[in-house]
Amino acid sequence: MQRAVDLTDARALRALAHPVRMRLLGLLRREGPLTASEAGRRLGESSGSTSYHLRQLARFELVEEAAGGRGRERPWRATALFTSWPNVAATAELADASELLEREIVKRYVERLELWLARRRSDSPEWQEAAAFGDSLLYLTADELAALRNALAELSDPYLERLERPQSRPPGARAVTFLQIAFPDEDQP
Repeated sequence: MQRAVDLTDARALRALAHPVRMRLLGLLRREGPLTASEAGRRLGESSGSTSYHLRQLARFELVEEAAGGRGRERPWRATALFTSWPNVAATAELADASELLEREIVKRYVERLELWLARRRSDSPEWQEAAAFGDSLLYLTADELAALRNALAELSDPYLERLERPQSRPPGARAVTFLQIAFPDEDQP
């Protein structure tokens, strides 16, 4: 699996902006390869629905058939660990598609964060204490913000192999969403 797939086609960004497709791609990155039936069961979707969405993702090279299947029981796998797209769009169409995808991603993050907040008290004190929830207001130049982003990526890089190689996960390791959100915030009082 490659590290990232770069989307520069507005159609690909709009295709990925579908909530089922985002969940399906995430599932394949975490658990794949999976057949459409297996993925459907895990997502609470029909195998017909997941099969359709897998084919749509394959059109834009986000997923591909994996070895080892036959007929309707063909496994699929993600082609990359990450999806990226330009921060600065070359066209209005690409900018609109990027915004659509980013808004859907934010909705998904908020849903997942709300689920954790709802179950946090039932989690162990160790995990409750280890989790991070907060923000910092920093005054940075564009270069400093880019350097901070790069430093955070460098800190998290050593843990990425555990996504592809489950056997490298130490006992007690759990999937953790590590969000990196930094933006100019002009609306501060």
